[in-house]
Parts: sequence; C-alpha cells; structure tokens
Amino acid sequence: MQMSSNISIERKKVDCNALPKGWQREEVLRKSGISAGKVDVYYYSRAMRTDASLVPPIRQTASIFKQPVTVVRNHEWNKVKHDTKQVAQDKPKQLFWEKRLENMRACHATGEEFDDIVLPKSIKPLGPNIHEQTVMQSLATALHVLNTPVTGQTATKTEFQKNATAYINPDQPLMQGVLISDDDIRRQEDRVNMARRKLQEALKA
Repeated sequence: MQMSSNISIERKKVDCNALPKGWQREEVLRKSGISAGKVDVYYYSRAMRTDASLVPPIRQTASIFKQPVTVVRNHEWNKVKHDTKQVAQDKPKQLFWEKRLENMRACHATGEEFDDIVLPKSIKPLGPNIHEQTVMQSLATALHVLNTPVTGQTATKTEFQKNATAYINPDQPLMQGVLISDDDIRRQEDRVNMARRKLQEALKA
C-alpha cells in the first residue's frame, strides 16, 4: 500500500503470461480521490530484450480515452518511442443535404426573386426527385469546396434508382457524369473573350 497527499493506491505485481518471458504486469488500484476505483496497468521488462518492434500495450483503465501504458525499463540503451501522429478524420456528410435548400430562393434587396439559372443540356439531375435548381446548388458547392475535379456521379441512373444511398458519391454534385470535349473548351473560351470585349467597351464608354 502506498499513500500520497491526495490519493491512496494499492499495487499488485504478477508475471504476465500474455507477453514473452521476463515481463511482469502490475495493477495499481486507486482507492481514494476522484478517480477511486480505476485500475492502472504497468508492464516491466526484467530480461534483456532484442525485439525492437515490440509495441507497448494500451493502458487498461476505465477511461474512454486510450492512453499509452507507462513502460519502466532498467536498460539505458533501450529507448521508448512515442507515436505522436494524429490521423486526420473527415467529418461525415449528410446524403442529399441539397434538398434542404429546395423552395428557397435568392432575391434582391427589394424582395424581387432572381430568375432561375438554366443549366446546359449536358448537365442532367441524378437522384430521387432532384430538380435543376438543386443540381445548381450542389454544383456550386462542389466548385467552391472541392480540391479535386468535379465530374458528377459515376453511377448510372439505373443504379441510383435501385439504391441511391449505396451508389452515391457525397463529394460529387447530384448530376450525371459529364465529359468535357475540346469543342466545349473552345466554345467556353469564345464566350469568355466576348465577355471581356464587352467589358472593355463598357469601360471606355
């Protein structure tokens, strides 16, 4: 039994059969304080170890957060490596979140609603009860947020009708896959050049 200023603990050390020969397992029961009842587990190596790949186990406490076990070694040449890498996790995305924006329209300061944007014929909605304006909202979000090419859904219309939640790619807008040809690029360049000429003429006037 060991006592500290605020915490009373009880130690119990036994040979650990789950690990190679020479390892001991010590259980430390906290008997007082706000963590009373929790058990900390420590592992000790008594023999020389040449297995550098042996990873210390996780401390078996009642805490919901995993904490690395405290390893006490009696060899100066044996160093403990700590893995401080944090794995980046993407936030889950709600499927068909764009439908929450249906029947919501942008308007002028005077209250007059903007006209609907007409999509090109090559952009077709894909999904259950997906309208053109829903596709427009989905496409605008993808162009603004994604760092990858926006190509549309790769699944076919038949697959979507069978099980949309299984075949949907939440990172892509709710439209059928689009292939951009060289003619499409040239026509877009002509539109951009025409818009620039009109802007220059307007600035000169």
